Amino acid sequence: MGRTQAYDTAEVVGAARNLFWKNGFDAVSVADVERATGLSRSSIYHAFGSMRGLFDVAVQDYLDVIVRPRLRPLLADEIDPDAVVDYLTGLATAMSSLGDAGEPTGCLLVGSAATSLGDDAAVREVIAAYHGELLSALASGVRARCPDRDDAEIAELAASIAGAVIAAMTLARVNRSEAVRLLGVTAAGIGGSGRAAPWPGGARGGAR
Repeated sequence: MGRTQAYDTAEVVGAARNLFWKNGFDAVSVADVERATGLSRSSIYHAFGSMRGLFDVAVQDYLDVIVRPRLRPLLADEIDPDAVVDYLTGLATAMSSLGDAGEPTGCLLVGSAATSLGDDAAVREVIAAYHGELLSALASGVRARCPDRDDAEIAELAASIAGAVIAAMTLARVNRSEAVRLLGVTAAGIGGSGRAAPWPGGARGGAR
């Protein structure tokens, strides 16, 4: 008879995810994971096969738990005109609050591109798919806020917003206040019909 699992897989994956997110894949050791999760080395390898296997599971958890819930309002059947600005506001708030609490900020996937995994074909495929998912969601949000724009204009604005989001996530690791300001400037430049949003740190995003 096999041994009964004595740990919560979701908790273990979440703890490992935050390690990879905060420190990068190359800087996380098995000992770090042992301390963060309470699991032994043998249990980690039995459950996930390798550190890379654990990382892959952590990335999927990051997408399902962190990224996609934020994008969900941009993928609804009926998208609120304020959804795209609310997305940027929520991202800025998370950058501020998580950083203040010592939790990881920025983006696990963007950060991983700067590690030894940046040349890994599977990781590059996941990052490219994430970028495509982000672009599609932002385009839907822009279309809801700016229904008078044509498809080419919507695609260009969505690409610009996505670029600003990725830049802000990178900048958040070294200067969170500037990352938040960049998101605010981006939100303010979207235009269209919708309310202005109160912005973390006192700046304001959204249409005037």
